[in-house]
Amino acid sequence: MTLAERYQATLADVAGAARDAGRDPASITTIVVTKFHPAALVRELAALGAHDVGENRHQEAAAKAAETADLGLTWHFIGQLQSNKAAAALEYARVIHSVDRASLVDALAKTGISAEVFLQLNLTDDPQRGGVQPEALDQLAERVLASGSLALRGIMAVAPVGEDPAAAFERVRTASGRLLQLAPQATDLSIGMSGDYREAIAAGATHLRIGTAITGNRPPQG
Repeated sequence: MTLAERYQATLADVAGAARDAGRDPASITTIVVTKFHPAALVRELAALGAHDVGENRHQEAAAKAAETADLGLTWHFIGQLQSNKAAAALEYARVIHSVDRASLVDALAKTGISAEVFLQLNLTDDPQRGGVQPEALDQLAERVLASGSLALRGIMAVAPVGEDPAAAFERVRTASGRLLQLAPQATDLSIGMSGDYREAIAAGATHLRIGTAITGNRPPQG
């Protein structure tokens, strides 16, 4: 399949899954993750109608955003972000999906740049994995709410490998319900990737982070 065929097929499948869940397809934002692919592919995607692009490595994201600055795309940073790279990331990204600690909130807020953020929830027992543990979610949310420049959109999570994604996303919904009591505006859920976006849509996903289903296999890295 060509890039155009994969893109259109994925969008059609997302829309179908939304309708099956009794949802409006327009309520779902599909972020195309272009990890390891060149800026030329981003241009192709933009020509096909893509508006939202995601990256999880700052150096790669910054370079691609600079090369495609004329396209008016919305860049989403979805990977682990070092606090000392916060200001640099906000030079191109206006949505950060991976806020998982107070020091990162403070670094982002210190820039004074308006940005939208998701709190990344760790769905495993491994503290080395990205994300805040469920019991610390409220405290982190309060930090964002007090920041002044950051708008809290909701929760981001990755379904653990080997676990039924539907069960994992149900835990996200539970956490979201608790978060909404503290921040009623934080209604969004950034869940779902190439292999589990249908389950994510059924669970209420508002943002999907889809890579290989659209872009194809990643180029080999030297």
